[in-house]
Amino acid sequence: MVLQRTLRADCGKTTRVVCVVGSELTLNLNRSAPPHSKFFSVKCTPSVHYSVTPPTQETSHLSPVPLNGNPVLLISMSRASEHENDSKLSVTYYEESGAGIAKVVVHLTAVEISLDVDADRDGTVEKNNPHKGSWKWGPNGHGAIVLVNCDSERSYWKEPDNEDDHISKVSDLKDMSLMVLRTRGPAKLPEGYKLTMHISQEDAKTVRVFQSKSVHKATNFLQSLFSSFTKDYPLVLSREVLSQEVPYLGGEGELNFYVEGLRFPDKDFDGLVTINLSLLEPICDGIPETPIFTDKVVFRVAPWIMTPNTLPPVEVFVCSTKDNYVFLEEMDNLVAESGYKLNVCHEYMNRGDRWMQDEVEFGYIDSPHQSFPVVLDSPRNRGLDDFPYEVLLGPDFGYVTRVAKRKNVSSLDSFGNLEVSPPVTVNGKEYPLGRIIIGVAFPTTTRGRNMTEVVQEFLWAQKVQKPIALFSDWLSVGHVDEFMTFVPAPDRKGFRLLLASPDAAYKLFKGLQNDGHGDAKLFDGLKDEKPVTVDEILHDETLRSENNYVQSCIDWNRDVLKRELGLDEDDIIDLPILFKLERDEEDGEERREERERRERKGEAG
Repeated sequence: MVLQRTLRADCGKTTRVVCVVGSELTLNLNRSAPPHSKFFSVKCTPSVHYSVTPPTQETSHLSPVPLNGNPVLLISMSRASEHENDSKLSVTYYEESGAGIAKVVVHLTAVEISLDVDADRDGTVEKNNPHKGSWKWGPNGHGAIVLVNCDSERSYWKEPDNEDDHISKVSDLKDMSLMVLRTRGPAKLPEGYKLTMHISQEDAKTVRVFQSKSVHKATNFLQSLFSSFTKDYPLVLSREVLSQEVPYLGGEGELNFYVEGLRFPDKDFDGLVTINLSLLEPICDGIPETPIFTDKVVFRVAPWIMTPNTLPPVEVFVCSTKDNYVFLEEMDNLVAESGYKLNVCHEYMNRGDRWMQDEVEFGYIDSPHQSFPVVLDSPRNRGLDDFPYEVLLGPDFGYVTRVAKRKNVSSLDSFGNLEVSPPVTVNGKEYPLGRIIIGVAFPTTTRGRNMTEVVQEFLWAQKVQKPIALFSDWLSVGHVDEFMTFVPAPDRKGFRLLLASPDAAYKLFKGLQNDGHGDAKLFDGLKDEKPVTVDEILHDETLRSENNYVQSCIDWNRDVLKRELGLDEDDIIDLPILFKLERDEEDGEERREERERRERKGEAG
């Protein structure tokens, strides 16, 4: 749709106006006409195009045309001006006798103005993409992407780059989205006209915009090279600066801007950001300029994306504690044989906390121009609390966290309670990045534990991996990874869901008993565990009742996973596992507190 702007012009005066190529000026011919006008004619220079609406029957407006109804003259420019006021248009009015009685004269200066982004997501900022002002998901969608600049270019005295209001290193620019102001026209704008970039107060909480002082004139390639000094990238838009004049380069030129994401989508932010560029027209001294043309671009802040454990590993993270030397040695050998990297978090950093899986969740952010991993730091805040920030945060490795509203988080806030499925298709809807899985209290429970609200809101707001809530509060620790996981498979959907199954365990033990192995002992030789025979397990009615309850809890989750992930029974493998319940609520709470105390001290196995 062509942008139209009302033009007011009076007879006997020369009206000077700036017209943006691609827009139209609308001149109401009756409003400009003097009394007793019956006809009109139009003349213009070659670069000016015009038409009359409603259309007249005459084939040429050079001869007088009846001034009937309420005709409007539509004026546009075919190309940018080389000089100020170098295009002309005139409207002559005639009385009934055919004598000319008055003339409207318009001098036009045409400019091309385009604020451009990578709207087709191919890594190149194309000129004036028609979809740059909107956003659509998917491989056939459109709209630019901006990353939250949550890594740290500095390895010492570090903090996430989005917490700085300046560019610490030129390498920081690669984490930002390029936005280009392209202009063409005379050497300078007519006196008083200016270009202004502006943003809403809400969107200014989400992005910053920096400008390159190195100007690219289309006729001079050397001037397209930007300086390596950070002072050459002044801040243009921020929370404190919502509007600022930007240079008009003259001739044909390009000016680069760099858009920095400050925060991820969340409950109060849908991820979309609009940046505007307006051409302002002066009225008179002491009165604000008015916008006569506005171009806009829309960015979406890239979501934080989790990765399923069915993908090939890149790096393995593990904690060193005072009692796991043998485990570490075996893990080191396994990882080396597999060709991956082992990263050991030593005791001075983990402070006796071995639960790496509970402290962090690895994900990434992605765009056509840049991608890097981002660690989500859980609110559990135990011995490993400093590890994600002090060790992982760095160049091209981002950091994000959410602070719980309540003082004491629950065990369900540890990230053993946060998983993601492999890619799935559910009733024809594709989830190419899988779906997030969290554990919560049963829907009818009033006193159950839940993952803290701010983390859940963050996960839902990312949109691309729509979360699934499972019932995990029946477990003492309450983590979904204690009864389910995914493994790669060569057929069907490319993976299998593994589920703990007391029924499968009793079937296994019954088979052992039938084969004459009823007196075989479990836990024999293990310290702190009392041996028990297969027969004793099968004859323990209390244990059987407890596991019937556990099986019902897992079956409830099984049905949810089948429905929400589009799974069949052939996609699920039942693992024989038995559970023992803490039947007394008070005793169960005491044992949970004791376990958490031991975890904090690094004593739990």
